[in-house]
Amino acid sequence: MDTTALRDAYEKFFDAAALPGLGEAADGGWDTDQVLAHVLSVDAATAAVALGVVAGARPAFDNRICLDSGNLDRIIAEHGGRAELIARVRAQGEVLCAIAEDLGEESSAVLVPAFLMSGGELLLDQPVPLAALVTGLAENHLPVHTRQLLDLRT
Repeated sequence: MDTTALRDAYEKFFDAAALPGLGEAADGGWDTDQVLAHVLSVDAATAAVALGVVAGARPAFDNRICLDSGNLDRIIAEHGGRAELIARVRAQGEVLCAIAEDLGEESSAVLVPAFLMSGGELLLDQPVPLAALVTGLAENHLPVHTRQLLDLRT
């Protein structure tokens, strides 16, 4: 699988995450660390699904744990500040890209039951090809969270 677009989306995301003056969300939404923890959780879940497919399992992708505030707090607490959290997200992104690059056509085409929520709204509840989960990170997920980080500038 070609991960050029995913790698580009990560770089834009990391550029935004490294900006000084990222404050709190005016609407009470996630702060920078929560956005980073969410992306880390989604990346790990996507990598786990991809490895499950390669192993012959039929995993499902459900992003609700990636939205859970307790889970996000746990992820943040496991890291010694924002720089360490950014480094961990970067490393997890590299793992996901490496896994995706090794996927063959058959594995990429495997339908994965997917359940996606955002802001309390159901976005998707149907099987999608594994490749679509990965490309969705580049086309939608990371750009949305990049914009979210940029909106946190004070």
